[in-house]
Amino acid sequence: MSHTQHDASPIYGYLAEFDDKDALFACAQAARARGFTEIEAYTPTPLHGLPEILGYKNYVPHLVFLGGVAGVLTGFGLCYWVSVLEYPLNIGGKPFNSWQAFVVPTFETMILFASLTAVFGMIILNGLPQPYHPVFNVEKFARCSDDRFFFVVLSRDPKFDAHDTRRFLADQKALSVDEVPH
Repeated sequence: MSHTQHDASPIYGYLAEFDDKDALFACAQAARARGFTEIEAYTPTPLHGLPEILGYKNYVPHLVFLGGVAGVLTGFGLCYWVSVLEYPLNIGGKPFNSWQAFVVPTFETMILFASLTAVFGMIILNGLPQPYHPVFNVEKFARCSDDRFFFVVLSRDPKFDAHDTRRFLADQKALSVDEVPH
């Protein structure tokens, strides 16, 4: 874990609990409008539009494209290397580098590389596995995978002020606002 000047805070942030997604969306939009940038949301199901409000960028499609390109180059290169350079076979006088014969292996390696890049890219970019996270210290957070929605303003946010942030979250119709220890 990298430490910045804001990590000296004794708390990780404040956790607001909501019972529906609309209240969570309203809180996230209000937090962005107020200028908070270090914010997180935890929901029992994926919510369309929430990553955009939180300011998250999805790099997985770009990685998958690069993985697919690497698969095409690897598959075609391997076919060319074997058929032309290492083990050329004269079959009916056809050229050694007949690209039509390379299409299926090239396609298969493209799919293989792209899918592996998608899986491992998602795991790495999501910071998984993560056996410990500070929000696990709040007992109410156990309901996140069931029926509650949680919003966190991190203490490393430049606009974070313990008193004002807690009051801001309470004003957002949160069921509860809890301090999250490190």
